[in-house]
Amino acid sequence: MTRQPPPIVDTELDRDVCKLVHRFTHRLDVHVRRVAEQLDLTPSQVIALRELSEPITARELATRMSCEPSNATFVLDRLEQQKLIRRQPHPTDRRAKQIELTAAGERRRAAAVELLGSDSPLASLTATQQRALRDLLHAMTADTPEQNS
Repeated sequence: MTRQPPPIVDTELDRDVCKLVHRFTHRLDVHVRRVAEQLDLTPSQVIALRELSEPITARELATRMSCEPSNATFVLDRLEQQKLIRRQPHPTDRRAKQIELTAAGERRRAAAVELLGSDSPLASLTATQQRALRDLLHAMTADTPEQNS
């Protein structure tokens, strides 16, 4: 199997895209921080609540949050202290715990999801544009065999 040469990238275009992606992620970060402040949570707690749409393990949550499992555990410890989540035995893996929201956690998650959706940096795009952006970002961030080695 012959290896294809990498495509040539227009450096000006690459720079512009990188600058815009950076600006967009900064706006997302500011938005999440604003929501966190309104809910008296940390930004990581807001992201964790958003991702807890069903019971999952801490490892699954870490993957969804794009962080190390130890960081997710720290966030979960704080959410548990606030009585927003509980750890339950996993139904099929006795070595794992499943994270689920308490009633208070469900309410706080609903508030977080609503606030994250209002005045979002994505709100200026139509639903079709949002899906197209998602698909482009997915294509750009999909793992390739070279990235996994």
